[in-house]
Amino acid sequence: MILTRRTLLGSASLGLIATTLPAAKPAPETRANLFIGTGGHGHTYPGATLPSGMVQLSPDTDVERWDACSGYHRTDTSIMGFSHTHLSGTGIGDMLDILVVPTTGPVKLIPGPLDDPDAGYRQRFTDEHAEPGYYRVSLESGVRAELTVTDRTGWHRHSFPKGSGHILVDLSHLILDTSDTQPLVDEASLAIDADGTLIGSRRVFRWAKGRRIHFAMQFSRRPDRIMFYGDGDTAQPAGTTGVKGKRLKVALHYDDAGAAPVLIRCGISGVDIAGARANLSAEAPHWDFDRIRAAATTRWVEALDKVRVQGGTDDQRTIMASALYHAQLAPTLFSDVDGRYVGMDGAVHVVPKGGAAYSSWSLWDTYRALHPLLALIQPARTKSLVDDLIRQTIQSRYGPLVWPLQGKETGTMIGWHGVVPLAEAQAKGIPADYAAAWPAIRRRSFDFAAPDLDNSLGRDLYDRLGYVPADKVFESVSRTQEYAYDDWASSHLARAAGATEDAARLLKRSHNWKNVLDASIGFARPRFADGSWWKPYDPIQLGHMPKPWWRDYTEANGWQATFLNQHDIHGQIAHFGGASAFESKLDTLFAAPSTLPANAPPDIAGLVGQYAHGNEPDQHAAYLYAYVGAAWKTQAMVRRLCTEMYRNDPDGIIGNDDCGQMSAWFVFSALGFYPVDPVEAVYVFGSPLFTRAEVSVGNGRRLVIDAPGNRADTPYVAAVRWNGKPWTKSWISHADLAAGGTLRFTMSATPNRAFGAKLADRPPSFGQPAA
Repeated sequence: MILTRRTLLGSASLGLIATTLPAAKPAPETRANLFIGTGGHGHTYPGATLPSGMVQLSPDTDVERWDACSGYHRTDTSIMGFSHTHLSGTGIGDMLDILVVPTTGPVKLIPGPLDDPDAGYRQRFTDEHAEPGYYRVSLESGVRAELTVTDRTGWHRHSFPKGSGHILVDLSHLILDTSDTQPLVDEASLAIDADGTLIGSRRVFRWAKGRRIHFAMQFSRRPDRIMFYGDGDTAQPAGTTGVKGKRLKVALHYDDAGAAPVLIRCGISGVDIAGARANLSAEAPHWDFDRIRAAATTRWVEALDKVRVQGGTDDQRTIMASALYHAQLAPTLFSDVDGRYVGMDGAVHVVPKGGAAYSSWSLWDTYRALHPLLALIQPARTKSLVDDLIRQTIQSRYGPLVWPLQGKETGTMIGWHGVVPLAEAQAKGIPADYAAAWPAIRRRSFDFAAPDLDNSLGRDLYDRLGYVPADKVFESVSRTQEYAYDDWASSHLARAAGATEDAARLLKRSHNWKNVLDASIGFARPRFADGSWWKPYDPIQLGHMPKPWWRDYTEANGWQATFLNQHDIHGQIAHFGGASAFESKLDTLFAAPSTLPANAPPDIAGLVGQYAHGNEPDQHAAYLYAYVGAAWKTQAMVRRLCTEMYRNDPDGIIGNDDCGQMSAWFVFSALGFYPVDPVEAVYVFGSPLFTRAEVSVGNGRRLVIDAPGNRADTPYVAAVRWNGKPWTKSWISHADLAAGGTLRFTMSATPNRAFGAKLADRPPSFGQPAA
């Protein structure tokens, strides 16, 4: 059974950029609401982190249900404590390492259920506040908890009420820690050193099987007593300085906790305790919490200053800043200050000087918009990410990355989309040793099927038959299409490596998408090994077999999968009978009844007709109108999606944010363009949401996007000018925008059907102009 984002989980304060703290430059006018996505199915967290930070220090409210994949849900009324690692917007939960619980009263060693906070160490809370790099809350015990971070350390400031109190560190805390039947932690250790540093490690088998986390934690005040607890919450004898087992805890007691705040600084590492100590020593050489908070604020001011907007509504500007915030959380740092990290081969490696290793690569999602956004606004960071992708591709026995987390390949979703950001970066001129990754990419493309991960199941049949047959392999339609896209990306990398014959083979194979698109009915359709199609066919169904693991599409149905093709759109237009027929098919997609079968996963959300904005497979579909010369329909639909699918509210993201992909879609679309095929290195125009935007595109260059007079009732583009000259195309290249300049949209309440209508003005696809 393929590992998808539901497999493992079957079962309002407005955050601002703080302007009162010292900062390198004034804070941007736009404000980020960190609670957007913490409700509904957004799966985000509100705690403190930095752009790509290794530490995500945030409150945990639940570990039992799917909507709390990040450990937090805005509807919950109690907090378990504050842990140091979190995933943002994912559909599977993990992490939540090293839970810290500041409280008073008798020591309680279990959190207790969500519906009965008094049964454990949970605490009700008030006065919750979050801003980039800082979080604050008041707990019912009377503790005022504050959190901030550096890249590799988490900082706490806990102000206790008068009297005694204690801090519990729960090393057994993790997602589904009570309802999962497998041993989630098979070894752990806790110890206190002579200097008062608490150190610990554990190995976790949650999603990333066997990942290790290590920490070194220091306290500004020495506790009066320390009590360790072993497996079964067995209290260890007084004077014990350490404990080993599987489910470990320690309580640090302060007889006069309210005398002064208790500060905690905690360094973490995926390598060893020495790495955690070194990270702590390098990034936490003092006890000035406010200085750390100010530095975090400065980092976020610089990151959010990459895009500044004017116009729109207050809510839209907040949504934009929040989306930009969420789009810069992952991939997350995974190398220590000395450059060491755990590679995909399980060995410890050292990055070259100035480099970094990363984790939390949600590639099935993020190749579409998140990585293209970073390539535009953060080319230097993209260079670092690409170098790491190449290294990890070489080190992994699977080759191209799928969904790696802390040195473990989770194998989640299908395909081997780690090739896409590489091919995109290569197409956009980001220098790297792409040829070094080619042997591993070639092996995955032609020789090695990685059956233990499921991600390339049926690739041999795909190579021989031209498609993955539905009677041999589950999710066969989506596999065929996504393997084809990875072939398209890999063909570019083969060519860059000088492997011309392999490049030609991959380019030919990238046409295989059409072998599961039945032109006679105009739908993506399961096909069997004998060449026949599934009958009777219903496009709202997920598969032809009654059991969900035999579904034919990955988190999609026949409607959404029909438009999954991103790289040969003109080929699909011809396959479906020409521009007029394809346009009509798009119209029907957005107008069809929004019905889904009973076994549809909640990932298929945000329906407009059968278009599902809440999940990735067809998120580019609104932009496909431009390829048939109906750019005005793209403009209308994109504006609708920007205003209906995103809100300044905890339930303000229509689906999982997926490590920033949903947010990146909004950033691009609100700016007025989108990368339908990142490897093509062009953007298709949509409908800008604001009157003006200024985008930093690296090396001091700025892209200005003007849409004077733009309003809610002017979604249509009447004309475009680029650097003062008329621009008739409904698209523009990455090279143009990355050079900086001024893109000016003249907006209108009525469509200009002539804009982008000529064949010469339609976006290219498969490296070719419109036929």
